[in-house]
Amino acid sequence: MSSTTDSPAAERAQRSAEPAAVEAQGAPEAAPKKTPAKLVFAAPRRGKPPRHLADLTAAERREAVAELGEKPFRADQLSRHYFARLVDDPAEMTDLPAAVRERLVSTLLPSLLTPVREMDCDGGRTLKTVWKAFDGVLFESVLMRYPDRATMCVSSQAGCGMNCPFCATGQAGLTRNLSTAEIVEQVAAGARALARGRIPGGPGRVSNIVFMGMGEPLANYKAVIGAVKRITDPAPAGLGISQRSVTVSTVGLVPAIEKLAAEDMSVRLAVSLHAPDDDLRDDLVPVNNRWKVAEVLDAAWAYAERSGRRVSIEYALIKDVNDQAWRADLLGRLLRGHRVHVNLIPLNPTPGSKWTASRPEDEREFVRRLEAHGVPVTVRDTRGREIDGACGQLAAATKD
Repeated sequence: MSSTTDSPAAERAQRSAEPAAVEAQGAPEAAPKKTPAKLVFAAPRRGKPPRHLADLTAAERREAVAELGEKPFRADQLSRHYFARLVDDPAEMTDLPAAVRERLVSTLLPSLLTPVREMDCDGGRTLKTVWKAFDGVLFESVLMRYPDRATMCVSSQAGCGMNCPFCATGQAGLTRNLSTAEIVEQVAAGARALARGRIPGGPGRVSNIVFMGMGEPLANYKAVIGAVKRITDPAPAGLGISQRSVTVSTVGLVPAIEKLAAEDMSVRLAVSLHAPDDDLRDDLVPVNNRWKVAEVLDAAWAYAERSGRRVSIEYALIKDVNDQAWRADLLGRLLRGHRVHVNLIPLNPTPGSKWTASRPEDEREFVRRLEAHGVPVTVRDTRGREIDGACGQLAAATKD
């Protein structure tokens, strides 16, 4: 995303020190308008990954098998192995004759992702993986096991075109969109790791999916919706995870939010807001130069009304940038009375970045102010900090 505000540090300090005056005006005096950061909505054209079972609907799988001269029920067998039994070794598909198995597996279950680096923390209960795709691009997924759930954070793009200045992925730029199957395979890999007892706590299953890894999910709309369907379709058509356990995030692509609402799904929408005022958000989230805070929130409220789900407002707290008490009050006024929950995120700074997490006392005051407005708020668990847990950090380090 773009470089952030160029205002002198003294001006910021003055703004922070005069909350009463700022609140009376509603917002700080606007700085001279800067050139908006470059945004990339259309991914560069590159070679496509091989077609995979997870790219196809159940009907399309049967058609693909029939085209190979096999009985359509073989597609159901393949689906049962991949989605329900989480098999990744063809030798275990013993209900398929060897000759048939080799042909079907090579055509419809090609190897898509190769793990090139893994790091864990939290006693092994948080596992971050850097994947290499067929064309060498790198992207990440994170598996986080808690006492009551196991969450997969998945990437939807290699890189990101939204150019947010405090995000490692945003500063890397967009390489390409991931395919539906490349997204699904991140979840399937996590599910296999849990089912086979690789993660401390005994065998388990993935219960929650968050599209909060690398990329802007709604800029890769078709593949992401396909992945959501594969993830949530009942086994053996899909992985059988509830739509209500899936969260799709966005920086605020208003037309895509409206399109998502029309899908009539029950997935949760998360809006990466990071600032309640257009003056700052233009810099922190450059897409705000196209769709302003009010437009983004209106689209979010319409989604909440249609889906019946609370919208999650993601807000990375950045020291002396967006963590002032007056901004908490402004955010509270914008959100109160709506079906919403605020997820405050202590910033996980990237190496060499000027951005850093808010002071604990400022974080506590931000929470207090939101609660005073009747807005539900939690501070996100800072898992993965010691393994470059923030989006894009480990992939960048691996590439370097």
